[in-house]
Amino acid sequence: MHGSRSSALGRARSAALIGLAVAVSAGCSGGGDGENREAAERTARPPGAHSWTSRPCDLLAGEAPAEGFTLGSTTDSASPDSQEDIGENGARPLYRQTGCLADLKAPDGTFWKLSTRASVYEETEAARRAYRVKQNLDRAHGRGPEKVHDAAYVLSANDQGRPGRTLLLWNGDLVLTVSAYAAHGSTEHAVREDLDRIVDNAARRTEDGLRDHGASSPAA
Repeated sequence: MHGSRSSALGRARSAALIGLAVAVSAGCSGGGDGENREAAERTARPPGAHSWTSRPCDLLAGEAPAEGFTLGSTTDSASPDSQEDIGENGARPLYRQTGCLADLKAPDGTFWKLSTRASVYEETEAARRAYRVKQNLDRAHGRGPEKVHDAAYVLSANDQGRPGRTLLLWNGDLVLTVSAYAAHGSTEHAVREDLDRIVDNAARRTEDGLRDHGASSPAA
């Protein structure tokens, strides 16, 4: 019974950490009490308009990925050309993609990985549809997505034996995917809390960095 209770508490804590990426109130960032934790889990940030950048890794600089971690070498992956999505009824919505691949150094000296991929659509509805398609595919393949709220979910990931976590987030015209992977030989139970913190911080900073703060919010 004790083990089951600890597992349940661990899942709740992880969900709260990921929820911080899209919490409306900065007051939720502490996550110290039950009320704040529940608010972080169920509340999405208001939808915004976002811009493409050729330097997505710059959005991750200047702040530790998580306590005790440092950002190492980074590689920008940004295509300035618009791409066509798979639309409905013959529609071919356009989007531009930008992302970052980064090495992270953990407090124990091991190396972790972090990646972000942001797709900025010309139409909000196309972004919403792309998010729903991905969500349905993950459900259909039994990947067990854990709901953060109606516009974000997180799931376990693996990269050649590295345990990881992936967050998928929709906000306005943006679909954002953030993945983090621990060092080889790590166990998911031991690293999950740090993975969630890293994914949360990267999602928050990437979404905020791409957001056009002067633009009016698109319809949800």
